[in-house]
Amino acid sequence: MLAEQAKQKHRISGNLSACITNVLDAGFVAAEDGPSKTLDTFKEEYSDIYQDQLDLESFTADVAALSDKMVAGESDEIVQRMNFVKYRLIELYKRNLVKINHSAMELVCAKHLIRYGYMVDVEKQLTDILVCDVHATKGDGVAIVEIETGFIPPEHALDPLAYYAARIASKIARYSKYANQFVLATPPVSILPIPELFRRPPRDRDVQSIGRVKLLCDRYYKNPPVSEDEIINGRLHMVYIINIDDGRVIEMDVDSYLDQVGQMLDSTNRLL
Repeated sequence: MLAEQAKQKHRISGNLSACITNVLDAGFVAAEDGPSKTLDTFKEEYSDIYQDQLDLESFTADVAALSDKMVAGESDEIVQRMNFVKYRLIELYKRNLVKINHSAMELVCAKHLIRYGYMVDVEKQLTDILVCDVHATKGDGVAIVEIETGFIPPEHALDPLAYYAARIASKIARYSKYANQFVLATPPVSILPIPELFRRPPRDRDVQSIGRVKLLCDRYYKNPPVSEDEIINGRLHMVYIINIDDGRVIEMDVDSYLDQVGQMLDSTNRLL
């Protein structure tokens, strides 16, 4: 039957919209156990599959367009490494694990690191509970990039600053031990409330500052909690400002970033 053929073609080619276009030419869909169905009925019954396919096609087109723009004029090696990241993101999208806004930023960060000779993966599993956004290796060196957009979930609508500062602190504490270089990345429309503690090397962190960050993290992270040892040894090496429009990254050291946004972060520092 034509309906079954359409579904089979979707499974084989992954392109249901093309199948429905073929159905449109026929003007109807034959049913196994009843009269012919109109195209509108077919679309209604298979609307979820159809919409998923349209979303996939849109996602694929977006990441392909961004990747193509960034690799224009680059070497074959860079193109191949970017293709790996692009297709990895598409596969993750099929599994409903990524969204386009976050994936676009991962792609821009990946290109920046690939340009410096890194091999890059995205959504890399580090532990049972930790998955990093961008994982890059070069020789024995490992760089990890965690992307922050400033999103605040509805349940923290009344304490957004404290929640966001705790999330930043927890990421630095938990992720940085798995890398030689740990980076926080954000678009220019967002500000990272980085605790002042992480401007200083571990040996220069005082007990009071460590305690304040620990108390803040304990408000939001209990299973498992962020350990004092993780806070003491957590390192933030760099901040990336992600310009998606231009497909590029601006690097800033932590001191320079905090000096630039210092006045706006005064209220955060009072928390910490």
